[in-house]
Amino acid sequence: MMNMPLTNNVIIKLNEITTMIEDKNNLKEKEIEEIKAIFKEMIEKGERYDLDDIESWFENEGSWTNKSSRVRITNLAHYVQNKFQQTLKLNIVSDDDCSCGS
Repeated sequence: MMNMPLTNNVIIKLNEITTMIEDKNNLKEKEIEEIKAIFKEMIEKGERYDLDDIESWFENEGSWTNKSSRVRITNLAHYVQNKFQQTLKLNIVSDDDCSCGS
């Protein structure tokens, strides 16, 4: 898969996450849920992102000095991406299974 640079829309959302988080050393459960929702919304709108680019963006942004917080956000992005892809695969399999029985 070719590495695509982050789109402006993705960067806007990453800035949104940065602005939203009060304590970048200690992500609260509510903030984690909001971050997951932001990544889910991006994927549902067809935005694609490379996890290495996400991690690099947070690393270079400046205010994310805590590595474990950056890794946590990257892991959330990965989790949402995988969950979405699994849902797509399940839907495709389910559709195929339904047509087999007729």
